[in-house]
Amino acid sequence: MKKRVTGIGGLFFKTNDPEATKEWYKKHLGFNTDAYGCTFWWKDKDGNDCSTQWSPFPEDTEYYNPSKKGFMFNYRVENLETLLKTLKDEGVTIVGEMEEYDYGKFGWIMDNDGNKIELWEPKDNAFL
Repeated sequence: MKKRVTGIGGLFFKTNDPEATKEWYKKHLGFNTDAYGCTFWWKDKDGNDCSTQWSPFPEDTEYYNPSKKGFMFNYRVENLETLLKTLKDEGVTIVGEMEEYDYGKFGWIMDNDGNKIELWEPKDNAFL
């Protein structure tokens, strides 16, 4: 079987005050925060640069829709286009259309508990 998820790409959650949350984590836990949250850099088993994103979102964000949950996981994947076709064939709900940016491709699915899951085929070197 081909690889599907290769790691956690990000942890996204709702908060009443994203700026205050970023400042708290910066002050007390040493997060190197920016406008999007904090990017954690690491190397994969082959020594490639990789990242995981931590991002607080405002309570009224619609980015997690149609999920009603206060969080969304982002998973790193290989070959997103093929994976989305496979998941659709397996009966998994696909949310919206795949999007592509300089830093990777994104797609969204719903899990069995109604959580929106973001799938990311990264281009980590775009951040360097």
